[in-house]
Amino acid sequence: MEQDLISKKELLELTGISYGQLYRWKRKNLIPEEWFIRKSTFTGQETFFPKEKILARIHQIKNMKEDLSLDELADMFSPNPSEIAVRYKDVVERNIVSKIALDLYQEGRGDIKEFPFENLLYVYVLDAALQSGEISLDEGKILLQTLEEHYAKFQHRNCELMLIRKLGIATCLLVSTPNEVHVERGARVVVRLHMPTYVEQLKMKLA
Repeated sequence: MEQDLISKKELLELTGISYGQLYRWKRKNLIPEEWFIRKSTFTGQETFFPKEKILARIHQIKNMKEDLSLDELADMFSPNPSEIAVRYKDVVERNIVSKIALDLYQEGRGDIKEFPFENLLYVYVLDAALQSGEISLDEGKILLQTLEEHYAKFQHRNCELMLIRKLGIATCLLVSTPNEVHVERGARVVVRLHMPTYVEQLKMKLA
């Protein structure tokens, strides 16, 4: 399904920001390069953006820029995992992820006292998939295994985690973005999770 786009002119009018602000935020990596989509129109080449993503991002920037510098915001929005670690006790007390996701992650991993950010990210993404109601606990284990074995290979590049099911059998994939994905007849994409979105969300929860 083609994503809903908004033109640069409409974006500036709707949000009340200036051309200069928009491109300054781009230079500061607050807005990803891949969101600037050049398309041919009857007036020539114009720039468009994924509407839902860009409006949400500008809303976040405007709300947070009084408390954080642009560099701090750039770190918040970066797809790179943070260097912080979080104690298991704090994860539970702050309700960062559900008990079900924590218990599933701990199976076979022993007593965990502290989560490096990247490991907590795996549990956070697992929790999001479970909360969708679309996957089983066994499929959650496949999802976790895929993240642990392959996420580091992307070296913090944008990627999506996908779980595909056919005839009751699940397969999990990590794919770089932006990319179109087509599956064979009879197969269904059950969940499709944009990893940088969850990195950003988790950083904000821990801020």
